[in-house]
Amino acid sequence: MQSVMWKQAVEWLAAAATDPKECKREWDYGAGTMLVEAGRYWDVLSVPDRLGLLALDILWRDPLKVPGPTLVDCAARRVGFFLPPDPVSEWIGFGVRHVGRGSWVAVPPPYRPAGRLEWLVPPDGTGALHTPGPLESALREASGTLAVLAPVSAEPVATDGW
Repeated sequence: MQSVMWKQAVEWLAAAATDPKECKREWDYGAGTMLVEAGRYWDVLSVPDRLGLLALDILWRDPLKVPGPTLVDCAARRVGFFLPPDPVSEWIGFGVRHVGRGSWVAVPPPYRPAGRLEWLVPPDGTGALHTPGPLESALREASGTLAVLAPVSAEPVATDGW
């Protein structure tokens, strides 16, 4: 059953590549990452890692709902949430980037990490993605939590010495 899921996930993810066969070959025998086109099958919402990891943790609270595909870039310290394509959506927030049509995303195969990229929640091959509403709520809650947890030293210092 597991191998069927991985095969479906590989096919689903590789379908976004210019050459799906080459994509799968690179995942198996090359450096392990490929550039795939955003905006056709999915968009990616990229956020700073602390915000993204906390939001993902919030999404995991519902034991009956598995979050959609989520990728972490350890070197860039970013988390990418895969969600349905929406060319008119506007995601606003500090460090938030919406990646859609006309953009490319580096992805490892769904079955293993590659270099600095790793799936926190790999695609399952069904085409399941993050639902924008719950993702937005989780990001808002995570942002509020991080604001409360911000170190005192991050607060602006008054110029008069107070």
